[in-house]
Amino acid sequence: MRRQHLLAATCISLSVLAAPAGLMAQTAPTTVRVGLDVDAGTLDPRLARDTSAYRVTDLIYDGLVRLAPDLKPMPNLAKSWENPDPLTWIFTLRDGIVFHDGSPMTADDVVFTYQTILKPEMNAPLRALFTPIAKIEAVDAKTVKFTLSAPYSPLLSYLEMGIVPKKAVEGGADIGLKPIGTGPMKLSRWDRGSRIVLTASPQYWAGAPKTQELQLVVIGDNTARAQAFEAKDLDVIQSPLSPQDIKRLQGNAAFGNAVTTGLGITYLNFNTGDPAVSDPRMRRALAQLVDQKSIVDDLYRGVDQVAGSILLPSSWAYSATIRQPAFNPAEAGKALDALGWKDTNGDGIRDKDGKKLTVTISTHSEDPNRVQTLEFMQSVFQQAGVEAQLRISDWPSFSTGYVQKSQHQVALLGWLNIVDPDRLMYSQFSTNGPLNWGKYSNPELDALLDTGRKSLDLDARKTAYQKAAAIIANDLPYYVVSYQGYQVFYAKSLGTLEVNPRGYLRNVLGMAAR
Repeated sequence: MRRQHLLAATCISLSVLAAPAGLMAQTAPTTVRVGLDVDAGTLDPRLARDTSAYRVTDLIYDGLVRLAPDLKPMPNLAKSWENPDPLTWIFTLRDGIVFHDGSPMTADDVVFTYQTILKPEMNAPLRALFTPIAKIEAVDAKTVKFTLSAPYSPLLSYLEMGIVPKKAVEGGADIGLKPIGTGPMKLSRWDRGSRIVLTASPQYWAGAPKTQELQLVVIGDNTARAQAFEAKDLDVIQSPLSPQDIKRLQGNAAFGNAVTTGLGITYLNFNTGDPAVSDPRMRRALAQLVDQKSIVDDLYRGVDQVAGSILLPSSWAYSATIRQPAFNPAEAGKALDALGWKDTNGDGIRDKDGKKLTVTISTHSEDPNRVQTLEFMQSVFQQAGVEAQLRISDWPSFSTGYVQKSQHQVALLGWLNIVDPDRLMYSQFSTNGPLNWGKYSNPELDALLDTGRKSLDLDARKTAYQKAAAIIANDLPYYVVSYQGYQVFYAKSLGTLEVNPRGYLRNVLGMAAR
């Protein structure tokens, strides 16, 4: 059966197609200042690895589609598409799209963007999301055809990837430092580690944003960022925020706010390639020493939610019957005894064959609540006879210099933008997945994740992901500490902010429906 999705621009307002209405003040401010927790690593969307990079490149570049707040794919650079068979997707591009350097955007740029992402030597972090694409070709200047190697259910959810200019990149332009996109904002200045300044693009296809300048100010400490907001040095702040600051800001009538369920998790990544935690029995024992409720209630003050499995409660694949181990120090002690780890020296630390039971847990210094979580875990582990050593470093050293090189034993970090179970599971748990920093390998899980992305039947996908989640809950390459909440605060003088739980920032551009 031929299936089509042909949505003309006249059928849907441009405020939905391109950028949500956002801060709907009658007179949009000249400048809006938004706080960031970390600087972007790159402004090349193909190579983005961190949350700030995702959020900033989303402002500078457009993709073929755009996900609405309810995660439904909507037209963007592609004004329509059709899916004549399970292996074929054909996209029709809008007329008159230009890059920030004035050059026209054509089907060749779309082909170039995805072909480069798929090249192994590019080392694109999200490459695995696009490997089912067997061929991409420009039918003509305004038509792009994707041919898949197998049916691929989540494809549309991933086609937000920003389209980059082929001619400029092949000509040597470093778009990681000086990006050239087709989005509503363009780079004006980037003071590394301090500030990214974007200005409205006058040639944007949906009309230039009313907000003329967007300043993205990097303040690593959550509380310092909240204080800068209270001092009116920032206009908008959002997660991650410290719970004590959230409660205080909520009580201030001068600020608008929204607190809702996010699309992220906070988790412990076990490096299954490290001998200390290679045995799933050890991982389960350590998991039973993680007091999720105290962490969520006391350290995060109820902002997050205790997690039961890798599946988000908001997901169509969620099942409350899938449960990872809960906090149970007595059972953890029995498990460690069974593994031969006992306190034979009377010093309070378990040992075996003359070696103390020691594990290193790590996180990054920019998030004080994660640091507090590790300190709390260290105390609980110690009481159970496990010597927990902490490794705290700045985000770049922790992420790209440590975890992503699989040098960790146990690392506390998070994933955001989980728009589909595939987004959280395939690259992270497939044996050769590019985000499988814990070196986990399970052929049964590999097969289930393949089924989950290839099946076009939602019930079959649900079954596959629930079985996969059950395996993860048992083997514990990840232990999900909490489902993240999402919080945003803004100056009421800017209007009313539409909430985007992914934390993307087009909703602060003051773009009105046209």
